[in-house]
Amino acid sequence: MYTRVLSKPDGRALRLYSRRPIPETIVSPPSTPQGAPANSHMRWHPLRREWVAYAQHRQDRTFLPPPDHNPLAPSDDPKRPSELPVGDYDVAVFDNLFPTFSENATAHPPEIVDTRPGKGACEVVVFTQDPSQSLGRLPLSHIELILEVWGDRYDDLGRRPDVQYVMPFENRGVEVGVTLHHPHGQIYAYPFVPPVPATELAAQLEYQRQHRCGLLEHLFAEEIKDGRRTLYVSDEAIAVVPVCARYAYEVWIAPRRAASSFADVTPAERAEIARALKTVLLKFDRLWDKPFPYVMVVHQAPTDGSAHPEAHLHIEFYPPYRMRDRLKYIAGSELGAGAFTADTLPEAKAAELRAVEVSLE
Repeated sequence: MYTRVLSKPDGRALRLYSRRPIPETIVSPPSTPQGAPANSHMRWHPLRREWVAYAQHRQDRTFLPPPDHNPLAPSDDPKRPSELPVGDYDVAVFDNLFPTFSENATAHPPEIVDTRPGKGACEVVVFTQDPSQSLGRLPLSHIELILEVWGDRYDDLGRRPDVQYVMPFENRGVEVGVTLHHPHGQIYAYPFVPPVPATELAAQLEYQRQHRCGLLEHLFAEEIKDGRRTLYVSDEAIAVVPVCARYAYEVWIAPRRAASSFADVTPAERAEIARALKTVLLKFDRLWDKPFPYVMVVHQAPTDGSAHPEAHLHIEFYPPYRMRDRLKYIAGSELGAGAFTADTLPEAKAAELRAVEVSLE
């Protein structure tokens, strides 16, 4: 992997990644319009016992612009400012212009609950320069590069004292609230370990102490033996509709070994995770005969300075809404109680996906 770091006119970092040497002639793109000052803060929720972030400036972020005003399309034209430069590279990562968390966040005036500045970082990961592409249609070597980029950013962001958890994710489709059509994801570097991965990690730690082995390693071994819900299995990686899926078409992808993060995977594991990821994404789109909307999140070990031998890197997919009466609304029980009722069986949805033939080449 080749890397080059540039500084944008407003001081934000821009990192270019490629499978080939990156030309030295590439320069930072023209300035993008400045948004409102980013100064978010957090407030403690005493009933849920979790932090809530407040970032009013995000109301001004770019929303579904026309193709000729795509801020993620490379440009060297001052009349058409862009976040990305023109040149030969594959993936770009830059500091979000409208971040929820920022190293520049300052203290908020006291409230009746505990408050803290919204320290941390938010980055945008542009998967490709081609706005007509999607993550699942990229070549396998390009997807492997994106996974390696995630590992690089995990290492870099995780070394910061204001970052305790690094989570790459992708929101795909207007159905889940995406504001730019250009294929991209984000990385949130939180100043705390968020509730969902914290709950997962606690369960993994308890299981490891009781059974002297990893919870997900055990679950994946049992899924492979069962066979009804697996979508991709190799010596290094697995993709499965988990037996406990809460969403229709929920899928988990992971190395079979308990690698803690994308910085910890071997080249062979990264290659197989890329194959599993592409398999799932192609199956999603072919099953629906249209771009399939989803939220994809990466759960990995915290970067809070403690050892986390219980952590097992994995990707989770959450299809978000009802379409053709085969997906579920998240409604009262799920939102108000956190208690999910699944309208479909994991085995049935896995069978639909398993029946979809795809070619990775």
